[in-house]
Amino acid sequence: MSEPVRSCDRRGFMRGAGQLSLVASGAGLLGLPAQAAQPTSLENEKAEEPLAEATINALEGAYGVHPKQRRNHTKDVGALGIFTGNPEVQRWSKSRLFSGEATHVVGRFSIAGGDPKVKDSDRSPRGLALEFRIPDGSLHHMTMLNTPMFFAQVPQTFLDKFIALAVDPTTGKADPARFAAFNASHPDTRGQVKFLTDNNPPRSYSEEAYFGIHTFFVANKAGQRQKVKFHFEPRDEIHRLTDQQMNSLPDHFLEAALSERLRRGPAEWDLILTLGEPQDEEINPTLLWPSNRPKIKAGRLRLHSSASSEQAGSSKINFDPLMLSDGFEASSDPILLFRSPSYAVSHGRRLQEA
Repeated sequence: MSEPVRSCDRRGFMRGAGQLSLVASGAGLLGLPAQAAQPTSLENEKAEEPLAEATINALEGAYGVHPKQRRNHTKDVGALGIFTGNPEVQRWSKSRLFSGEATHVVGRFSIAGGDPKVKDSDRSPRGLALEFRIPDGSLHHMTMLNTPMFFAQVPQTFLDKFIALAVDPTTGKADPARFAAFNASHPDTRGQVKFLTDNNPPRSYSEEAYFGIHTFFVANKAGQRQKVKFHFEPRDEIHRLTDQQMNSLPDHFLEAALSERLRRGPAEWDLILTLGEPQDEEINPTLLWPSNRPKIKAGRLRLHSSASSEQAGSSKINFDPLMLSDGFEASSDPILLFRSPSYAVSHGRRLQEA
């Protein structure tokens, strides 16, 4: 196992891979005053670092170490495309994402868990991560799941899950009783478990919606702030695997299905911003907002090609969801804030293995 990377080393690694660290990105990317942005990110990273290290260790205990690969959402395929924002959204957010200019995007579709050979029919979340390369040189990241809610209210639940999935060296498998006990003692998992039970996996990455799951704030040039959630709604019709297909399809079909779809033309999604009310939940990503909240079509994502993550360039990107353009701010959701240091630990270990 690689030696844990210290906080300062991880930031150096991220810069070397073409990423802006939370420190180097400055207050503008967080939409906060300069006096507040840097200490807040550093203090959060320092406070969460032991738990982040423990979580990545637990992922390695559950799935093994696959050198140079991510510890979670390991199986993936890269994609390239363009995002064009709706300028009318500047009423709520001054982000250059909504300038109307074409923004180049590097994307990554994935399957949850640390097994690079997991079956594509596995009943687990699918992920979509995007890096928007804004024409002014700044970056904006979005990391999403195809479930509208997360399974953990607090980081400890995330850690506990992968401890429960640890492989017993004598059997080579996780202990089902231990994982059942985890689910019974963590009621915050129930919403996502029900969604995954009720909804079979997608038959193609292009035929699925992807949800930001966390609450963010947007701010316009006048300084007015608005609570939002976002998701990408596919222009293709949503199709899920039938029960028969779940058992009959080959283990690996999603990458080929995406490639075949893109040969027919770009796959498209509408970015939908949902406007929250003051009473709507901000810090618990396992809870959904009322369905009647206003929704705004904020832009169009067009992915025109796919390739391995190495060829697409997504393999070197640390898709940190706190990499935000000016006009976006993070909420104080503890899971959202935890993702940055835990991603940095995983990213640092991968770079040490390169």
